[in-house]
Amino acid sequence: MKRSDTKRQAWLAARLNGIGASEASMVIGENPWPGMNNVRLWEIKTGRVEPEDIGHKPYVRYGLEAEKPLRELFALDFPEYAVTYKAYDLIRNADFPFIFATLDGKLKHKVTGARGVLEIKTTEVLNSMAKEKWREGVPQNYYIQILHQLLATGWQFAVLKAQLKYRYDDDTRLTTKHYLWQRDEVKADMAHLLEAEIRFWQDYVVPKKRPPLILPDLVPARDAYQL
Repeated sequence: MKRSDTKRQAWLAARLNGIGASEASMVIGENPWPGMNNVRLWEIKTGRVEPEDIGHKPYVRYGLEAEKPLRELFALDFPEYAVTYKAYDLIRNADFPFIFATLDGKLKHKVTGARGVLEIKTTEVLNSMAKEKWREGVPQNYYIQILHQLLATGWQFAVLKAQLKYRYDDDTRLTTKHYLWQRDEVKADMAHLLEAEIRFWQDYVVPKKRPPLILPDLVPARDAYQL
């Protein structure tokens, strides 16, 4: 097994011992994928079902391979930030280590010294509902992921770089958007998510008590503005 494969397997194993950023929307019933709810997450974290490793799927492979050039492009477009990256690096909340995140990039403002999260998304917009979500702002599950990353790191801001792919007959068009959240502007939502994650982990995962199913309650993502 290659060293990179070994590191990935160790990273996947470590993820079983807490809540990752992409899982946070499941905790509060806001994950859009069928069956990806808080009960399913509880089953994974308590060892009742095996988590699916989707790293081999084409859309995931594309996203992973696109991260490096998109991260480098961000550094060129926004030179006010120092951009760094470390693969399979788990950053944990200082008080609640079961809350962790693996970042697509770490940001530091060169003037203020403020530290931030860089999240990179690549997605193909396939229907009118998806178009509407991106037209209005950011899909709710991505916003929750950002909140979780701010909780895990304790940092001051987060940036989402989104590359959206649209197909029109035989034509493919790419649109890139950047969204910025300041920690102080999303404190209330962070507090709500933190409370939900603590309750999920301590009241259900640790004692292995099945949680009640939480159904989606869709609320538009707030407090971001495009860079």
